[in-house]
Amino acid sequence: MSQGRAALELSSNAVTVLERRYLKRDETGVVTETSEDLFWRVAKHVAQVDAAYDPSADVSATAELFNRPMANLEFLPNSPTLMNAGRSLGQLSACFVLPIDDSMESIFESVKNAALIHQSGGGTGFSFSRLRPKGDVVKSTGGIASGPISFMEVFDAATEAIKQGGARRGANMAVIRVDHPDVMDFITSKMDGHTLNNFNISVGLTAEFMEALKRDATYALVNPRSGEVVKRLRASAVMHKIAEMAWKNGDPGVIFLDRLNEANPTPQIGEIESTNPCGEQPLLPFESCNLGSIDLSGMVVDGQFDYEHLGEIVDCAVHFLDNIIDCNRYPLPQIRDMTLGNRKIGLGVMGFADMLIRMGTPYDSEQAVSMAEEVMCFVQERAKQASAQLAEQRGVFPNFRGSTYDADGGRKMRNATVTTLAPTGSISIIAGTSSGIEPIFALVYRRHVLDGDSLLEVNAIFEEVARREGFYSQELMKKVAEAGSVQQMDEVPLEMRRVFVTAHDIAPEWHIRVQAAFQKYTDNAVSKTINFPHDASRQDVENAYLMAYDAKCKGLTVYRDGSRAAQVLTTGIASTERPRGTRVPRARPTVTQGVTEKITVGCGQSIYVTINEDQNGLIEVFATMGKSGGCMASQSEAIGRLISLGLRSGIGIDGIIKQLEGIRCPAPAWQEGNIILSCADAIGKAMHRYVSDNGTDMVSSFTGDMVARNLLGMCPECPDCGTMVEFIEGCLRCPSCGYSQCG
Repeated sequence: MSQGRAALELSSNAVTVLERRYLKRDETGVVTETSEDLFWRVAKHVAQVDAAYDPSADVSATAELFNRPMANLEFLPNSPTLMNAGRSLGQLSACFVLPIDDSMESIFESVKNAALIHQSGGGTGFSFSRLRPKGDVVKSTGGIASGPISFMEVFDAATEAIKQGGARRGANMAVIRVDHPDVMDFITSKMDGHTLNNFNISVGLTAEFMEALKRDATYALVNPRSGEVVKRLRASAVMHKIAEMAWKNGDPGVIFLDRLNEANPTPQIGEIESTNPCGEQPLLPFESCNLGSIDLSGMVVDGQFDYEHLGEIVDCAVHFLDNIIDCNRYPLPQIRDMTLGNRKIGLGVMGFADMLIRMGTPYDSEQAVSMAEEVMCFVQERAKQASAQLAEQRGVFPNFRGSTYDADGGRKMRNATVTTLAPTGSISIIAGTSSGIEPIFALVYRRHVLDGDSLLEVNAIFEEVARREGFYSQELMKKVAEAGSVQQMDEVPLEMRRVFVTAHDIAPEWHIRVQAAFQKYTDNAVSKTINFPHDASRQDVENAYLMAYDAKCKGLTVYRDGSRAAQVLTTGIASTERPRGTRVPRARPTVTQGVTEKITVGCGQSIYVTINEDQNGLIEVFATMGKSGGCMASQSEAIGRLISLGLRSGIGIDGIIKQLEGIRCPAPAWQEGNIILSCADAIGKAMHRYVSDNGTDMVSSFTGDMVARNLLGMCPECPDCGTMVEFIEGCLRCPSCGYSQCG
């Protein structure tokens, strides 16, 4: 195998991610292995499988073969493999789908099974489409069914309790067919921003629905218990609602169910009803899949793409991923049987945006779309060749007979699928490359460090080019960090601006065309977020869904910049409820008295809430926390100032508390038996306790809503390191430390 880049050129962010999530520790929490040790640990464990097929195999040579592309950061497997290979847990797969049938036994068996998977580091997908709708009859008890949404909340609560021991967060995908009677409730189930925070949700669109949409016709809603048509809806009204909710907060996404099943390689085994949490891996019930990604930017040498080296890496990766199926320790026997029966693997790519930049090609160009097709076509064909060669040596996958390969009389395959374009959140940080096939999210961003300072993190390629071309300066980097783009900056040469486009510089149709180009040569599906500017319309979002369907994508996730915060800020009170007139806050006295309470919040920090009063009652609240100068600290300070302003202006205490309590962030915490949902919730609970303990009157006044509304739009900041998070590949992700909302 030819040599790639020098081994282990790790960035400071990569070191942080490895130390926090991947490297072994002793019982006191001290890291006991290096990055080199990690890759050797994984390579040796996976290489041992060769001996099971050929007792004379040189396992040491195979371990060296597997180690080299990992140590060169050219290929990395999914996170559970890096974390668990060669260790006691031994669970190496990232993606699982569990069945849910219409019975209490099945529902709660799946809750238990999901908990076991989350505990082992995996994410789970479910279809809730088989559950009878809300209000339907329960014959065994004579009662009324509560519907699938209520059971989704049970799964969500169980996931919240597990949290995967801190190594990987629990993550779920919920799918409901568009013809389920509760589909409208499902579409709006995450509207308030406080529920189902451990779920991504996607509506399963059918070919019948899409045909009705084109004809502006109605379609049938069918009770899954009885098979009876219970209602008809106009398809356009449902699509409008999907687009509206996605426009407001990014949920739901859509998957095209019939298209997933057209590509189902083993239809004789079952029907695909759901995907893994980020949507790129359609799976049968009880199936799992192990994934890995090749860094395309590492294949660029002197501006030219090295297909010979890429082919060598693909061969090695297919061998590696097939071995994982045998050395994996599965969380359930049913999953083991299904996975060994189909032997699906998912080889994908990362660093596509960096590859384009190194080749001087804009992401939003015909040349980029052509290169996407060309590269993925090569990966797909080479991976199938490698799988066919393994089939000659080791045999076809057990469910080969009756598969689409068998029916077509095609080549014999070791693996039912070979390619998937997965999210590469943490592993792309380790590799020091752009994430998946996403465009660069930001050229410069601010990273908050423990002493409260804010450092500028500059995209390595952008900094290299800027210094070489002579337009680098700290002042420019600060401007780019604030603006998020170089498109309006004359200091940057025009040809450089054209190449260094970011996610929000690119029109949605180019996002979709790139996704479709990769999907054309991908067995499974593609994880990709279509980014919209904040001023995009609902119709823009709806048009994207139609464009994705026509482009033969298998699903779509969208995110309008700032939409999650904007949605919370625009809901709450009607204009008629706003206070009339002008309130003048009373002066703050020189001396006040009160208490300070320390509360631990879900990001592992402590917030200190100080509540003071004078002779007229509560007058001020201060909320402080660590990382002085960081976004979370500044938001907490702002909350305290606004509460104090409201109190000094005569705003009712209960109105303020009512608005604060119940606000939820991605990482709740427990303290003395009580759940703390967020910093805002912690402040509200502290105020509530103070009022209760001290007998302070809670004046019934809801004119505090207008003040409280300003408290809800918390900054999208990483709970681990304070860096601004990105919304890419269907999930919130930190570009600095690797934190991911989706695991």
